[in-house]
Amino acid sequence: MTRNSLIVSGCILLLLVAAVFSLQNGRYPVSGTQLLSLLLDGRCEDPHLHTVIYNIRLPRIIAAITVGGALSLAGAAYQGMFRNPMVSPDILGVSSGAGFGAALAILLSLPVAGVQASAFAGGILAVILAISISRSIGRHHNAILVLVLSGIIISALFSALISLAKFSADPENRLPAITFWLMGSLADIRLPELPAVLALVAAGSLPILLSGWRLNVLSFGEDEAKALGIHTSRVRMIVIGCATLVTASVIALSGLIGWIGLVMPHAARMISGPDHRIQLPVSFLLGGLALLVFDNIARSVISSEIPIGIITALAGAPFFILLLKLTSRKTW
Repeated sequence: MTRNSLIVSGCILLLLVAAVFSLQNGRYPVSGTQLLSLLLDGRCEDPHLHTVIYNIRLPRIIAAITVGGALSLAGAAYQGMFRNPMVSPDILGVSSGAGFGAALAILLSLPVAGVQASAFAGGILAVILAISISRSIGRHHNAILVLVLSGIIISALFSALISLAKFSADPENRLPAITFWLMGSLADIRLPELPAVLALVAAGSLPILLSGWRLNVLSFGEDEAKALGIHTSRVRMIVIGCATLVTASVIALSGLIGWIGLVMPHAARMISGPDHRIQLPVSFLLGGLALLVFDNIARSVISSEIPIGIITALAGAPFFILLLKLTSRKTW
């Protein structure tokens, strides 16, 4: 077995162990015997066990792996495309756009499905605006730099609109709902919500994973990539489109969750090296593993559940500092 196969297999094994641990542990503990009996035979003596596993914990575990993996994969793709290790999935404003879409839907008293659809549309709209601005002013400038600056502008604009929505919200009902959504949570996710998100994430992730060798070539620089026959603008648009699709999809499901898309690609790079053909799948697996662990902490550390965005921020900052120290003698 090759080194790359061992790395991927090890990540999958850790993810499976974490998933089994998550199924068993919580406020309603489940023994290994009970879990095996339910999963293999569909039988259990406890009438509540089926509801706990299939209606609450299993959808939450699938969501955590999907959200964390998608954010980490998008972050790794962006970091490779922009050749900048400080880039995260929200560099083009998708997070702030989704946040405003959700805040607007909550203000309009839309149901959960409406909030998710509005968040998804807001994230896509923000990136489209950023790309449109960069194309209109970037013909005689550095294309990547103008694109990043356009994303910063759009992100600031939608952040201001989120603040306006919070200012306008009813402080008794709407404002707490907006604030809670912006902090991110997997608490209310149920199985019927997952198929559409899983399909969108799969549709966006596959082209990114297949573009690994192109990202390797892009890492040599724009001119070198063109000399080797890579249509850099086309590759950039494919990566941006697919990364936006997966990021907007999972944000619409879970709310805003930071740091995963910035930190976990660094961890994957430390383990797998700079080759994007292996780094991208490892980023997905590590991102899913990390968010699954953080979700377990969020729902068990105190009596009331902590929004997972708070946990990722508290853990992500020191972990990122540690990664920077460990890689301080290496070059990007």
